[in-house]
Amino acid sequence: MCGDSTKNTANYRKLSVRKDINSPLKVLITGCSSGIGLFCAQQLHNEGHHVVATVRNQEDKTRLEALGLNVIILNLACPKNREAGFNAAIELLEGRLDLLFNNGAYGQPGAVEDLPTDVLKQQFEVNFFAWHDLTIRAIRLMHLQGTGKIVHNSSVLGLVALPYRGAYNASKFALEGLTDTLRMELCGTNIHISLIEPGPIVSKFRENAKKAFLENIDWRSSRHKTEYDNQINRLSASDAPQKFTLGPEAVYQRLEAIINSDKPKARYYVTFPTYLMGFLKRILTTAQLDKVLLKNR
Repeated sequence: MCGDSTKNTANYRKLSVRKDINSPLKVLITGCSSGIGLFCAQQLHNEGHHVVATVRNQEDKTRLEALGLNVIILNLACPKNREAGFNAAIELLEGRLDLLFNNGAYGQPGAVEDLPTDVLKQQFEVNFFAWHDLTIRAIRLMHLQGTGKIVHNSSVLGLVALPYRGAYNASKFALEGLTDTLRMELCGTNIHISLIEPGPIVSKFRENAKKAFLENIDWRSSRHKTEYDNQINRLSASDAPQKFTLGPEAVYQRLEAIINSDKPKARYYVTFPTYLMGFLKRILTTAQLDKVLLKNR
Protein backbone atom coordinates (compact mmCIF):
# COMPACT_ATOMS: atom_id res chain seq x y z
CA MET A 1 0.00 0.00 0.00
CA CYS A 2 1.23 3.46 -0.89
CA GLY A 3 1.21 5.67 2.17
CA ASP A 4 3.21 8.08 4.30
CA SER A 5 3.48 6.25 7.58
CA THR A 6 6.72 7.79 8.85
CA LYS A 7 7.16 11.33 10.13
CA ASN A 8 9.54 13.65 8.34
CA THR A 9 11.99 13.99 11.22
CA ALA A 10 15.37 14.03 9.48
CA ASN A 11 17.37 17.22 9.86
CA TYR A 12 20.01 17.45 7.16
CA ARG A 13 21.79 20.32 8.86
CA LYS A 14 22.63 18.28 11.96
CA LEU A 15 25.43 16.32 10.38
CA SER A 16 27.59 13.79 12.19
CA VAL A 17 31.24 13.88 11.20
CA ARG A 18 33.47 10.94 10.45
CA LYS A 19 36.63 11.34 12.50
CA ASP A 20 38.90 9.47 10.06
CA ILE A 21 38.80 7.35 6.95
CA ASN A 22 38.59 4.16 9.03
CA SER A 23 35.47 5.25 10.91
CA PRO A 24 32.37 3.09 10.40
CA LEU A 25 30.34 4.14 7.39
CA LYS A 26 26.72 5.23 7.45
CA VAL A 27 25.05 3.10 4.76
CA LEU A 28 21.57 2.84 3.22
CA ILE A 29 20.77 -0.24 1.09
CA THR A 30 17.47 -0.84 -0.70
CA GLY A 31 15.93 -4.18 -1.60
CA CYS A 32 17.24 -6.20 1.35
CA SER A 33 14.57 -8.85 1.83
CA SER A 34 16.80 -11.45 0.14
CA GLY A 35 19.65 -11.98 -2.30
CA ILE A 36 22.21 -9.29 -2.98
CA GLY A 37 20.71 -6.64 -0.71
CA LEU A 38 20.46 -8.92 2.31
CA PHE A 39 23.95 -10.34 1.83
CA CYS A 40 25.56 -6.91 1.48
CA ALA A 41 23.66 -5.48 4.44
CA GLN A 42 24.73 -8.37 6.67
CA GLN A 43 28.36 -8.21 5.57
CA LEU A 44 28.69 -4.46 6.11
CA HIS A 45 26.89 -4.76 9.44
CA ASN A 46 29.25 -7.53 10.53
CA GLU A 47 32.23 -5.35 9.60
CA GLY A 48 31.02 -2.69 12.01
CA HIS A 49 29.37 -0.24 9.64
CA HIS A 50 26.10 1.45 10.54
CA VAL A 51 23.68 -0.03 8.01
CA VAL A 52 20.01 0.69 7.39
CA ALA A 53 18.33 -1.95 5.22
CA THR A 54 15.01 -1.39 3.47
CA VAL A 55 12.24 -3.92 2.78
CA ARG A 56 8.66 -3.71 1.54
CA ASN A 57 6.66 -5.32 4.36
CA GLN A 58 6.52 -5.88 8.10
CA GLU A 59 7.20 -9.61 7.87
CA ASP A 60 10.55 -9.03 6.19
CA LYS A 61 11.32 -6.20 8.60
CA THR A 62 10.80 -8.47 11.60
CA ARG A 63 12.90 -11.24 10.04
CA LEU A 64 15.85 -8.93 9.31
CA GLU A 65 15.67 -7.22 12.68
CA ALA A 66 16.09 -10.66 14.24
CA LEU A 67 19.43 -10.79 12.42
CA GLY A 68 20.49 -7.60 14.20
CA LEU A 69 19.96 -5.21 11.30
CA ASN A 70 18.41 -1.75 11.40
CA VAL A 71 15.43 -2.00 9.05
CA ILE A 72 12.83 0.36 7.64
CA ILE A 73 9.90 -0.23 5.33
CA LEU A 74 10.41 1.61 2.07
CA ASN A 75 8.10 1.01 -0.89
CA LEU A 76 10.01 1.99 -4.02
CA ALA A 77 6.77 2.18 -5.99
CA CYS A 78 5.35 4.94 -3.77
CA PRO A 79 6.84 8.49 -3.88
CA LYS A 80 5.43 9.53 -0.49
CA ASN A 81 6.71 6.35 1.14
CA ARG A 82 10.12 6.84 -0.45
CA GLU A 83 10.40 10.30 1.07
CA ALA A 84 9.26 9.11 4.48
CA GLY A 85 11.51 6.06 4.33
CA PHE A 86 14.57 8.04 3.31
CA ASN A 87 14.02 10.53 6.12
CA ALA A 88 13.57 7.72 8.63
CA ALA A 89 16.81 6.13 7.43
CA ILE A 90 18.76 9.37 7.79
CA GLU A 91 17.40 9.77 11.30
CA LEU A 92 18.63 6.28 12.19
CA LEU A 93 21.98 7.17 10.62
CA GLU A 94 22.19 10.29 12.80
CA GLY A 95 22.01 12.75 9.93
CA ARG A 96 24.78 11.36 7.77
CA LEU A 97 24.97 9.14 4.69
CA ASP A 98 28.32 7.90 3.40
CA LEU A 99 27.01 5.27 0.98
CA LEU A 100 23.71 4.77 -0.84
CA PHE A 101 23.43 1.37 -2.52
CA ASN A 102 20.41 1.33 -4.84
CA ASN A 103 19.64 -2.35 -5.24
CA GLY A 104 15.88 -2.93 -4.94
CA ALA A 105 14.40 -3.81 -8.34
CA TYR A 106 12.47 -6.48 -10.22
CA GLY A 107 12.16 -7.81 -13.76
CA GLN A 108 8.95 -7.63 -15.80
CA PRO A 109 9.14 -10.31 -18.54
CA GLY A 110 7.08 -10.14 -21.71
CA ALA A 111 7.38 -9.29 -25.39
CA VAL A 112 7.27 -5.57 -26.05
CA GLU A 113 4.09 -5.90 -28.11
CA ASP A 114 2.37 -7.68 -25.18
CA LEU A 115 3.53 -5.16 -22.60
CA PRO A 116 0.79 -2.78 -21.38
CA THR A 117 2.06 0.77 -21.05
CA ASP A 118 0.94 0.95 -17.43
CA VAL A 119 3.00 -2.15 -16.67
CA LEU A 120 6.04 -0.53 -18.30
CA LYS A 121 5.45 2.55 -16.15
CA GLN A 122 5.40 0.34 -13.04
CA GLN A 123 8.75 -1.15 -14.05
CA PHE A 124 10.27 2.31 -14.44
CA GLU A 125 8.74 3.58 -11.20
CA VAL A 126 10.60 0.95 -9.17
CA ASN A 127 13.76 0.40 -11.22
CA PHE A 128 14.41 3.95 -12.41
CA PHE A 129 12.36 6.80 -10.94
CA ALA A 130 12.67 5.53 -7.37
CA TRP A 131 16.43 5.24 -7.71
CA HIS A 132 16.63 8.75 -9.12
CA ASP A 133 14.47 10.02 -6.25
CA LEU A 134 16.68 8.45 -3.57
CA THR A 135 19.84 9.49 -5.41
CA ILE A 136 19.03 13.19 -5.54
CA ARG A 137 18.00 13.12 -1.87
CA ALA A 138 21.33 11.52 -1.04
CA ILE A 139 23.27 14.01 -3.16
CA ARG A 140 21.75 16.98 -1.35
CA LEU A 141 22.95 15.53 1.93
CA MET A 142 26.35 14.56 0.54
CA HIS A 143 26.92 18.09 -0.76
CA LEU A 144 26.42 19.34 2.79
CA GLN A 145 28.84 16.72 4.09
CA GLY A 146 31.33 17.36 1.30
CA THR A 147 31.64 13.66 0.48
CA GLY A 148 29.75 10.48 -0.29
CA LYS A 149 29.36 7.51 -2.62
CA ILE A 150 26.36 6.24 -4.59
CA VAL A 151 26.25 2.78 -6.13
CA HIS A 152 23.62 1.51 -8.58
CA ASN A 153 23.22 -2.22 -8.99
CA SER A 154 22.57 -2.35 -12.72
CA SER A 155 22.82 -5.45 -14.94
CA VAL A 156 24.42 -7.00 -17.97
CA LEU A 157 21.04 -6.10 -19.48
CA GLY A 158 22.06 -2.48 -19.13
CA LEU A 159 24.76 -3.24 -21.70
CA VAL A 160 22.91 -5.53 -24.11
CA ALA A 161 19.25 -6.41 -24.64
CA LEU A 162 17.60 -9.83 -24.61
CA PRO A 163 14.22 -10.77 -26.10
CA TYR A 164 11.22 -10.86 -23.75
CA ARG A 165 12.96 -8.63 -21.23
CA GLY A 166 12.14 -5.30 -22.84
CA ALA A 167 10.79 -3.55 -19.75
CA TYR A 168 13.77 -4.52 -17.63
CA ASN A 169 16.23 -3.83 -20.46
CA ALA A 170 14.77 -0.35 -20.90
CA SER A 171 14.91 0.48 -17.20
CA LYS A 172 18.55 -0.55 -16.96
CA PHE A 173 19.55 1.21 -20.20
CA ALA A 174 17.94 4.37 -18.83
CA LEU A 175 19.74 3.94 -15.52
CA GLU A 176 23.10 3.60 -17.27
CA GLY A 177 22.56 6.77 -19.28
CA LEU A 178 21.39 8.82 -16.31
CA THR A 179 24.30 7.60 -14.19
CA ASP A 180 26.88 8.46 -16.86
CA THR A 181 25.42 11.96 -17.04
CA LEU A 182 25.38 12.39 -13.29
CA ARG A 183 28.96 11.18 -12.96
CA MET A 184 30.12 13.97 -15.26
CA GLU A 185 28.00 16.55 -13.45
CA LEU A 186 29.54 15.50 -10.12
CA CYS A 187 33.04 16.04 -11.49
CA GLY A 188 34.92 18.38 -9.16
CA THR A 189 32.97 17.30 -6.09
CA ASN A 190 33.93 14.56 -3.66
CA ILE A 191 30.76 12.61 -4.46
CA HIS A 192 31.32 9.48 -6.53
CA ILE A 193 28.79 7.34 -8.39
CA SER A 194 29.41 3.86 -9.79
CA LEU A 195 27.52 1.09 -11.55
CA ILE A 196 27.81 -2.58 -10.66
CA GLU A 197 26.75 -4.75 -13.61
CA PRO A 198 26.04 -8.36 -12.65
CA GLY A 199 25.02 -11.21 -14.88
CA PRO A 200 23.18 -14.17 -13.30
CA ILE A 201 23.26 -14.07 -9.49
CA VAL A 202 21.57 -16.46 -7.06
CA SER A 203 18.50 -14.60 -5.75
CA LYS A 204 14.70 -14.53 -5.83
CA PHE A 205 14.79 -12.50 -9.04
CA ARG A 206 13.34 -15.28 -11.20
CA GLU A 207 10.61 -16.02 -8.67
CA ASN A 208 9.55 -12.38 -8.60
CA ALA A 209 9.78 -12.09 -12.39
CA LYS A 210 7.51 -15.09 -12.86
CA LYS A 211 4.92 -13.54 -10.57
CA ALA A 212 5.03 -10.24 -12.48
CA PHE A 213 4.75 -12.09 -15.79
CA LEU A 214 1.69 -14.12 -14.79
CA GLU A 215 -0.03 -11.07 -13.30
CA ASN A 216 0.59 -8.62 -16.13
CA ILE A 217 1.00 -10.45 -19.46
CA ASP A 218 -1.84 -12.07 -21.43
CA TRP A 219 0.49 -14.83 -22.51
CA ARG A 220 -2.03 -17.51 -23.47
CA SER A 221 -3.40 -15.48 -26.41
CA SER A 222 -0.06 -14.11 -27.57
CA ARG A 223 1.70 -15.09 -30.78
CA HIS A 224 4.72 -15.65 -28.50
CA LYS A 225 2.96 -18.35 -26.46
CA THR A 226 5.43 -21.11 -27.37
CA GLU A 227 8.36 -18.97 -26.30
CA TYR A 228 6.47 -17.93 -23.17
CA ASP A 229 6.12 -21.61 -22.21
CA ASN A 230 9.91 -21.81 -22.33
CA GLN A 231 10.23 -18.62 -20.29
CA ILE A 232 7.87 -19.94 -17.61
CA ASN A 233 9.91 -23.14 -17.36
CA ARG A 234 13.09 -21.09 -17.02
CA LEU A 235 11.61 -18.88 -14.34
CA SER A 236 10.19 -21.89 -12.49
CA ALA A 237 13.49 -23.75 -12.25
CA SER A 238 14.49 -24.51 -8.67
CA ASP A 239 18.20 -24.35 -9.50
CA ALA A 240 20.13 -21.78 -11.50
CA PRO A 241 19.22 -22.39 -15.16
CA GLN A 242 22.07 -20.25 -16.49
CA LYS A 243 25.73 -21.07 -16.70
CA PHE A 244 28.20 -18.97 -14.76
CA THR A 245 25.67 -18.05 -12.04
CA LEU A 246 27.44 -16.69 -8.95
CA GLY A 247 26.37 -16.01 -5.39
CA PRO A 248 25.66 -12.52 -4.01
CA GLU A 249 29.15 -12.42 -2.53
CA ALA A 250 30.43 -11.65 -6.03
CA VAL A 251 28.49 -8.39 -6.03
CA TYR A 252 29.61 -7.63 -2.49
CA GLN A 253 33.24 -7.88 -3.57
CA ARG A 254 32.67 -5.07 -6.07
CA LEU A 255 30.79 -3.00 -3.48
CA GLU A 256 33.68 -3.47 -1.08
CA ALA A 257 36.12 -2.35 -3.78
CA ILE A 258 34.11 0.84 -4.26
CA ILE A 259 34.05 1.51 -0.54
CA ASN A 260 37.82 1.08 -0.28
CA SER A 261 38.65 3.22 -3.31
CA ASP A 262 39.33 6.95 -3.17
CA LYS A 263 38.38 7.15 -6.86
CA PRO A 264 35.91 4.35 -7.70
CA LYS A 265 35.58 3.26 -11.30
CA ALA A 266 32.49 4.09 -13.33
CA ARG A 267 31.61 0.42 -13.88
CA TYR A 268 32.29 -2.88 -12.17
CA TYR A 269 31.49 -6.07 -14.09
CA VAL A 270 30.35 -9.21 -12.25
CA THR A 271 30.13 -12.73 -13.78
CA PHE A 272 31.61 -14.02 -17.01
CA PRO A 273 28.53 -13.14 -19.16
CA THR A 274 28.94 -9.44 -18.35
CA TYR A 275 32.61 -9.45 -19.34
CA LEU A 276 31.79 -11.41 -22.48
CA MET A 277 28.89 -9.19 -23.56
CA GLY A 278 30.85 -6.03 -22.86
CA PHE A 279 33.62 -7.37 -25.13
CA LEU A 280 31.30 -8.61 -27.89
CA LYS A 281 29.44 -5.32 -27.98
CA ARG A 282 32.71 -3.58 -28.82
CA ILE A 283 33.85 -5.92 -31.58
CA LEU A 284 30.68 -7.22 -33.30
CA THR A 285 28.25 -5.52 -35.62
CA THR A 286 24.69 -5.12 -34.40
CA ALA A 287 23.52 -7.97 -36.62
CA GLN A 288 26.28 -10.28 -35.36
CA LEU A 289 25.55 -9.45 -31.74
CA ASP A 290 21.82 -10.05 -32.28
CA LYS A 291 22.59 -13.58 -33.51
CA VAL A 292 24.62 -14.31 -30.38
CA LEU A 293 21.95 -12.94 -28.07
CA LEU A 294 19.13 -14.79 -29.81
CA LYS A 295 20.98 -18.08 -29.31
CA ASN A 296 21.34 -17.39 -25.58
CA ARG A 297 17.92 -16.03 -24.72
